[in-house]
Amino acid sequence: MQRFSLYQEEFHPSPLANVWIEFKRSHLAVFGLIILGLFLLVTILAPIISPYDPYMQNTNTILLPPVWEPNGSISHFFGTDALGRDVLSRLLYGIRVTFGSSLIIVGIAVFIGVGFGALAGLLSGIKSSVVNHLFDSIMSIPTLLIAIVVVAILGTGLANAIFAITLALVPQFIHQTRSFVKSELTKDYVTLDKLDGAGPVRIFFKSILPNMVELIVVQATIALSIAMIDISALGFLSLGAQTPSIELGQILSESLDSAYVTPWLVALPGIFILLMVLSVNMVGEGLRSALRNRFNH
Repeated sequence: MQRFSLYQEEFHPSPLANVWIEFKRSHLAVFGLIILGLFLLVTILAPIISPYDPYMQNTNTILLPPVWEPNGSISHFFGTDALGRDVLSRLLYGIRVTFGSSLIIVGIAVFIGVGFGALAGLLSGIKSSVVNHLFDSIMSIPTLLIAIVVVAILGTGLANAIFAITLALVPQFIHQTRSFVKSELTKDYVTLDKLDGAGPVRIFFKSILPNMVELIVVQATIALSIAMIDISALGFLSLGAQTPSIELGQILSESLDSAYVTPWLVALPGIFILLMVLSVNMVGEGLRSALRNRFNH
């Protein structure tokens, strides 16, 4: 439907509206955004929507099957675990820790990485070369391996796991930001800013940073899926979240002992981890495409 205009003026959507118009063209991206929104709601509302206390043990309902099994009960939709705790409540709290921790990790990594990357990009000479080669060598090591080494040094626990994964992701943002800034400094619009008397800080924030949105979105979505996998992997290896914290990887690890008797206890946290990573990747791909094509119509 065309917009009504009394004076027959041509309508030009804002840059953000252009991105949304392009994003909506991908049904997979919209579906991923809905799933991601549900995970975000669970992260915020888990204490309110959980039907039971996730720590409450009931010896009368040990290893109760989920509702779709013949002996299942609607009172425990996903059944109970080996200690009689409600699986649905524990999964909701597990999503809260896994998803929430990943958002915190990526937020800190973006802030630190873009800041140091911009500084490295604006430097020149041997200082810039040393910074670049240092972070290039760190990036050759898998993030999970760096996280495991840091946790082994600092000790286990969710806080140390968050710190370790953040430390592992920061070099990627520094490297990408530095390379982008170095590339942009050679362009005409930056030269014009310099001729107008703009300093390095003003050039970065007013000219270069607005053009970095697509790069940051791409790196942030990749980093978010990596953070989710790494936080779950550390929990599974008993290096991340520890009791009484509840995390999806930790739930998966605790369920292995009864995997043959109650396979759903292993499958459910694995499915939620998979859905989180898939939804982030679908939204990220949709945003990358939308940002790339936002001025094509």
